[in-house]
Amino acid sequence: MKKQPIFCLCLAAVTAMTGAAFPVMPAAAAAPASPIINRNGSVYSDQQSTAYAACNDVYYDAWKGVEGSYLAFDLSEVPEAQRKLVDFAWYSTAWNSYDYTVKKESGQAAPAAYTISVNAAEGGSYPTEGWVEVAKVTENVYHSRQHLVDMEGYRWVQISIETAQSSGSVSLNVDIHDCSSGVDSWIFYGDSITAGGMTTFSTGDGNFADHVYDLTGCYPAQENGGIGGIFSTDGRNNIDRWLADFPGTYVSIAYGTNDCWGNQTGAEKYYENLAYMIEAIEAAGKVAVLPTIPYSTEPGITANIESYNAQVYAIYEAYPSVIKGPDFYGIIEENPSYLSGDGVHPNSEGYNAMRKIWAETMAEAIYLAEDVPDAYKAGDVNEDGSLSMADIVLFAKHLVCETPLDTEHWNVTADLNGDGVLDITDYSLVKRAVLLVTPMPLGGA
Repeated sequence: MKKQPIFCLCLAAVTAMTGAAFPVMPAAAAAPASPIINRNGSVYSDQQSTAYAACNDVYYDAWKGVEGSYLAFDLSEVPEAQRKLVDFAWYSTAWNSYDYTVKKESGQAAPAAYTISVNAAEGGSYPTEGWVEVAKVTENVYHSRQHLVDMEGYRWVQISIETAQSSGSVSLNVDIHDCSSGVDSWIFYGDSITAGGMTTFSTGDGNFADHVYDLTGCYPAQENGGIGGIFSTDGRNNIDRWLADFPGTYVSIAYGTNDCWGNQTGAEKYYENLAYMIEAIEAAGKVAVLPTIPYSTEPGITANIESYNAQVYAIYEAYPSVIKGPDFYGIIEENPSYLSGDGVHPNSEGYNAMRKIWAETMAEAIYLAEDVPDAYKAGDVNEDGSLSMADIVLFAKHLVCETPLDTEHWNVTADLNGDGVLDITDYSLVKRAVLLVTPMPLGGA
């Protein structure tokens, strides 16, 4: 390939271009494996009779805790290299309202205030002292949550419930994922269709993570961010707050059914809401995923859905970095038996199919995507064979003309949109490629 000139930009030019849409990420950004390391492992609690249910291989049962309870996991038998950085993901048995404040609903069987602590004690018996607090949450409004926990030098991790959202009790499953190779973690924001379909404790053939595992051998963390009855405007108004509390990588936004039902939002405003959320997701260093609005036989929806889905396709065009989610309009139109009697929400067969289709689509787009040749990886700006913060720093110095980039293979490692110029768009893509395999330092950056 013929080399093209490299340009560095003055700081003013960098600032002026920060609103640019991001192009498609190369296949090298395929999801890392983040295996569960506490499944069917040793678990201790003051409510021991149900402790096993927190980490067994099903989600339809759960640990039953009360205010003042603890749930501790002995990871001493897990190889040290696989428990240095973990994703501590807890899921309550609630499903329909990810954030109960949006619709001013009641709290659920989830913690309102809790701490996460680690301990260096030997395994085999619960340590009563030596706990070190690594996260403290107050006024939690979500039915599930994830925390990246630095466990280097520690063998135990526990969650302690201070207060509960409702009735003084909680009902939890906990997955602890090894994040040594990156954070394979998802959240699905959306309305009641998402809430009903992307449940963790699926009663069908499995949840999204189960199906991804069956197809790829990867088992991602997966939160259901669906809230019944909400609009894209609600997503826009809350996305920044939600993202601040989500440490994962992949963010799906699936709004539109309520928006186009009676044309309550307006197609132009719907586009603006989607664009805002996409930009917020990418500014947070995460990967946006967008499906089409599902097909419906409800007349109030069918009269407007075409113009709204046109906005989804316009987003694909304007933001080619967005991963295309399933085409639920075309899929359900071809399989109307997936719809329930209201012509809007899927039935049990439809929801089960939805989870499978999500997994199949993401397996093809992310998990099974072919890598670029090993010699030079997209995002490895300094060509040291790995993606790290050093690549981001080097590129940033190039952009402000402090240290001009001069590597032979920059067209592969740094020019990620292939336009022959290194600019803020490429910098954003390099940053995202690095963050997919190298989590941000705990506490943010």
